[in-house]
Amino acid sequence: MSTLYLVRHGQASFGAADYDQLSELGARQCRRLGEYFAERGIRFDAVLMGSLRRHAQSHAALAEGLGKGLGNMPAPRVWPGLNEYDSEALIRAVLTPDEFDRMAADRSPEGYRAHFRVLRTALNRWAEGEIEPRGMPSWRAFVGGIVGALDLVRERHHGGQVLIVSSGGPIATAVAQVLGAPHQTAVELNLRIRNSAVTEFSFTPKRHMLQSFNGIPHLDAPAYDGWVSYS
Repeated sequence: MSTLYLVRHGQASFGAADYDQLSELGARQCRRLGEYFAERGIRFDAVLMGSLRRHAQSHAALAEGLGKGLGNMPAPRVWPGLNEYDSEALIRAVLTPDEFDRMAADRSPEGYRAHFRVLRTALNRWAEGEIEPRGMPSWRAFVGGIVGALDLVRERHHGGQVLIVSSGGPIATAVAQVLGAPHQTAVELNLRIRNSAVTEFSFTPKRHMLQSFNGIPHLDAPAYDGWVSYS
């Protein structure tokens, strides 16, 4: 059976001026995942990833953990359709400038929770066509980029093991597409995906089938207490 492993990037830099950068913990999470794959003899016949910096950094750390180096993994195919949505643009589309500034300045636990409450609302309104965040594609186009990657895997890599390195939004959307679930399901799944988590599909030339979601078996040991993160 062919297997597609969809990996969310390691912890990025939430709250920093540039989110698109792995933290030191994020690099360790992905390096440990590579070690986990190596321990189980998992090798990849093809690799796809988004074009964001955190995707490339996660891929590099994962390859390092495999112990073989990038030269012994297939060269990744960069697929911009696997890129994450722009959370700032989404939130700005549903708040006034003053509301946005106040929320951005609030670094308290309640401010953190408020950020994700507003993001949930914005994601659903975007999917329903009620808002058009600046610089972003439509929801339909966003889904199309993800479905295109899944189609490519089915059509070209049947019989192999494929790795996708992406973000929570695309991975959750892929799961919802495979399950035939509505956009609300994709949004809720997205807000629960952990950094470096693995989602598995088995696939044939005709379809993908969900095998597991949001797993972190590589961090399931006392030595990795404190390594689990969400943003």
